[in-house]
Amino acid sequence: MTEMTMIEAIRTALARAMDDDPDVILMGEDVGIDGGVFRATDGLIQRFGASRVRDTPLSETAIAGVAVGAAVQGLRPVAEIQFMGFLYPAIDQLVNHAARFRNRTRGRLTCPMVLRAPYGGGIGAPEHHSESMEAMLAHIPGLRVVSPSSPAKAYGLLLAAIRDPDPVVFLEPKRLYRAGSETVTDDGAALPLDTAFRLREGADLTIVGWGAMLSEVNEAADQLAGEGISAEVIDLATLKPYDRAMVRASVEKTGRCVIVHEAPLTAGFGAEIAADLAEHSLTSLLAPVHRVTGYDTVMPYPRLEAHYMPSTERILKAARAVMEFQ
Repeated sequence: MTEMTMIEAIRTALARAMDDDPDVILMGEDVGIDGGVFRATDGLIQRFGASRVRDTPLSETAIAGVAVGAAVQGLRPVAEIQFMGFLYPAIDQLVNHAARFRNRTRGRLTCPMVLRAPYGGGIGAPEHHSESMEAMLAHIPGLRVVSPSSPAKAYGLLLAAIRDPDPVVFLEPKRLYRAGSETVTDDGAALPLDTAFRLREGADLTIVGWGAMLSEVNEAADQLAGEGISAEVIDLATLKPYDRAMVRASVEKTGRCVIVHEAPLTAGFGAEIAADLAEHSLTSLLAPVHRVTGYDTVMPYPRLEAHYMPSTERILKAARAVMEFQ
C-alpha cells in the first residue's frame, strides 16, 4: 500500500495493465518521451519501449481512429486526448465506429479501447482546456463513460476500463490530479463499472455527484451534518450506464435529491437523473429535485472560473431549499 495522488494512481494502473497484458498499448500526443501533458505516462516508454508507448501526431481524429483499428484487431489501446476540449474531432470515430462494432458485427467483433481525457475546470486554463461534455458522450449508445473521484477509484476503475471488451471514455478530473493523496494498493484489483459508490449514509437528503465535484459535495455534507441534516452522498463513477437502482433506492429512502455537476445546466447529465427520478420515484419525492451546475456559457477565463463552478455554498443553498419541503 502506497500513498498516491490521482495522477500517480493512473500511472500505476497503466503500468499494471501493461505488465499483465502485452496487448495493452498507449498512444497520444507526447505520451512517450515527455510522459504526457500532466505526466500521467511519465517513465512508461523507458519501461515498456516505444513499440507500446507511442507518440502520435497532433490529430485527435487520427488518435481515435488508430485506437479503433488497433482494438478491433485484438490490441487493447489506451489513447490519451490531452484535454477534453480537444475531443470534438474524435467524436466521429467514437460515434460511427468505436461504439458500433459490437452491433455492426452482431457480436463478432468488439472494440476494447479506452480514451483518456482530462476534463473540468479549476486549474486556470485557457479556452478549450476546461470542458465538461460528459452528457454528449453519455448519449452515444455502446459507449461507457467513467469518471473517478479519488486516487483509489482512478486506479481500480481504469483497470476495469482497460479490461472491458467495449469502448470506454475515461474522464479524469484534472483538478484532482495532485489535489491530495490516499492509500492505493497496486494489486491489480479492478473496481466494478456501472456501479455507483455510496460514500456516506444519510436519511434526510441524497446528493449525487461525480468526479471533482465530490470534493464540494462532501464539504457540504459535513456542514449539513452540523445543522442536523443527514445527507447521503452518492458518487456515480460510471455515468453511462449509471447505477439507476442505487440512486432510486437512496431517494426513496430520503425523499429529497440534489444533483451536482460542473457541466452547463441545460441537457446536462443531471437532467437525465432528474427525469428518471420523476418517472420512477415520483411518489417518494418530498421536494422537487434540485440541480447545482455550471451555467449555460462557455467555461470562462481564470478570473471568473470560480464563479462558474458549483461551490459548497451553492450546494448548501440547494440542500436547505429542498429541506424546506416537509
